[in-house]
Amino acid sequence: MQVEETIIGAMTALVTPFKNGKLDLETYENLIQRQINYGIDVIVPVGTTGESATLSHQEHRECIEVTLNVAKKNRLNGKNIKVLAGAGSNSTQEAIELAKFAQASGADGILCVTPYYNKPTQEGLYQHYKSVAESISIPLMLYNVPSRTGVSLENTTILRLFRDVKNIYGVKEAGGNLEKVMDLNVNQKDLVIVSGDDVINYPILCCGGKGVISVTSNLLPDKIAALTHSVLSDLNYQKAYILSNELYRINKALFVESNPIPIKAAMYLSGLLKTLEYRLPLVSPSVENLKYLEQILMQYEVVK
Repeated sequence: MQVEETIIGAMTALVTPFKNGKLDLETYENLIQRQINYGIDVIVPVGTTGESATLSHQEHRECIEVTLNVAKKNRLNGKNIKVLAGAGSNSTQEAIELAKFAQASGADGILCVTPYYNKPTQEGLYQHYKSVAESISIPLMLYNVPSRTGVSLENTTILRLFRDVKNIYGVKEAGGNLEKVMDLNVNQKDLVIVSGDDVINYPILCCGGKGVISVTSNLLPDKIAALTHSVLSDLNYQKAYILSNELYRINKALFVESNPIPIKAAMYLSGLLKTLEYRLPLVSPSVENLKYLEQILMQYEVVK
């Protein structure tokens, strides 16, 4: 391990609430505090679930600052909450600027998605991540989500980055490939692997994963925290297995349309969001999918 293993566990890829087209920072604070109250270890603001691609730089900075302020207050009360700030872009220079801001503001680390649209080569991805990581001293977690970015961060590149760059400590793997996770774990046991796909949180944890960065935990933080901690802290695989099966339907339903459309709709239906707003080109779910989410939500208790 190249940096202290502190940014692991149950993590939430936080949604960004809007009201009349602007950031709803009051609701945002409440959502963050709710996550902490129900056992989440790490808040991940302005990731792709947070609609970071459509936020202005000023809005991006505001979200990070609010998250850090809430985390600081909780630390004063003895809660060791961490902040892994989103700092990804299809522009390397822009990602560097976001990463530097996150570090200067006090973030514990950054999450950096692979550059989207450009479809860089593996060498391009290597140089991108190396440049971003070397611009800061805090830990950097790689983020591989090929279905959204159009390019896959291959294991050879992940391992090369981990071995060459001292503050690259892990990868959020959202490619849906368990063999890829197992291969990484076998070839570099000190690499921190976290699940970026709620449907397979349990098997990834069982294959050596050190945590999850969850969409579902926006809605059910207590359940995702319990599942994660059952494996990592208690070694209670049976309890985690039961929770995984319990969460299967909602995990699937929350991806019935492009993320974060369903999760924001589910939170609105559950009373966690005051308004159901997205940034174009994202729009509200279809009437049919909204009804489907309502039916699924009836099977779960959403704690406030």
